[in-house]
Amino acid sequence: MPDDSKPEGSIVIVRPAHTVRGVVRIPGDKSISHRYAMLASIAEGTSRFQNFSAARDCASTLDCMAKLGSEWKRSAEDGVIEVRGVGPRLNAPLAVLDCGNSGSTMRMLSGIPAGQPFTSELCGDESLSRRPMARIMKP
Repeated sequence: MPDDSKPEGSIVIVRPAHTVRGVVRIPGDKSISHRYAMLASIAEGTSRFQNFSAARDCASTLDCMAKLGSEWKRSAEDGVIEVRGVGPRLNAPLAVLDCGNSGSTMRMLSGIPAGQPFTSELCGDESLSRRPMARIMKP
């Protein structure tokens, strides 16, 4: 008798990818740009982003990731951002990771150095320092 408790096709086997290559067109969105900057920084190799947000918040994320070992540059010609990632093992920062006024940088970035074998400190400007952060500090 067939087992009807599982819908057909409901079993999916997921295996780690050895390499991911391709082109993804991203809008010039701050939220997406933060995430791509962080992911590119912990990837190995160079990632290129067109339409990367020019917002100062996203530059704060890039700067923090650079303090953790990645490198980035923006082309003056076309505004393309290139991020050279260092892989999942980052470098201990020599200075405080300054998130500026970017709550997104502070909240999203905090999980990345938390998994590293070193301590790091994240700070922000006066406005960011007044925002509630218990929801990321407690865990």
